[in-house]
Amino acid sequence: MNGAAVAGSSVRPGVALRLLNGFSVSHDGEPIDLPSSAERLLAYLAIQDGPVRRFQASSTLWIDATDGHAAASLRSALWRLRQPGHPLVTSTTTHVGLAPDVVVDLTASTLLARTLVAEGVVDLPGDPVAALGEDVLPGWYDDDWVLFCRERWRQLRLHALEALAALLAASGRYGEAVDAAYAAVRVEPLRESAHRALIAVHLAEGNRSEALREFRAYTRMLREELDVTPSPHLMSLVAPLTVR
Repeated sequence: MNGAAVAGSSVRPGVALRLLNGFSVSHDGEPIDLPSSAERLLAYLAIQDGPVRRFQASSTLWIDATDGHAAASLRSALWRLRQPGHPLVTSTTTHVGLAPDVVVDLTASTLLARTLVAEGVVDLPGDPVAALGEDVLPGWYDDDWVLFCRERWRQLRLHALEALAALLAASGRYGEAVDAAYAAVRVEPLRESAHRALIAVHLAEGNRSEALREFRAYTRMLREELDVTPSPHLMSLVAPLTVR
C-alpha cells in the first residue's frame, strides 16, 4: 500500500486519503469532491503495493465492460483525478499509481499493526486502539478487491489488538489492555483468541470474577450460535477459577 505515515502523528499539509470508516480525500484539510468512478480508482490504487498496469486496473474496476470500454472508463477517471489541481495519481502509457505524496490512513494503521505484531512495541504515538478499530470502506461496493482488502485488514488488526492487549497488561496498563481486548471482541465476537486475550487481562489484574463472567458469557454464546464448546486452551486458562 502507498502513502506510509506513522499512525497518530501530526498530519502535515498535503493530500490525505481516508479508507477507514468511509471514503474521503482532502487537501490541506479541505474536502475534494470526486465522482464515484474516480473514487473507486483512487481507493483501488491506494491499496496496491505500487503502480499497476493500466489493463489490470481497468479490467478489475470495470469488470463487466469490454476491454475498449474499460480502457475508456479508466482514461475518464484519470482525467477527473487530475482536475482538482493537486497530485492524486501518476500515469504512464503502461502503468497507473497513487501519487507518492498522498497520505493514506490505512497504510499508517497497517504499519502500526505490523509493528505491534512483529516487534512488540507498545509505546507508540496516538491512540493505537482507535487506529485499529475501524473497518475498510464499510458499506462500499462488494467488489472482490474491496472484500479482499477488508478481510486482510480484519485479520491483521485482530492479531494486532490481541498483541496490544497482552503488551499493555504486561506493562501494568490494565485499563488500556481491556480496551484493546474489547476492541478485538467487537471486531469478531465469536473469535476465541479475542475473548482469551480479554480473560487473560482480567486474570493479570486479579479480577477473577470478571474473568469467569467473561468465560461463561462466551461459552453461552458459542453454544447458542455454533453449538460448540471452548477449546481446551481456553478451558485450561480458567480451570483454576472453576475448582471448588
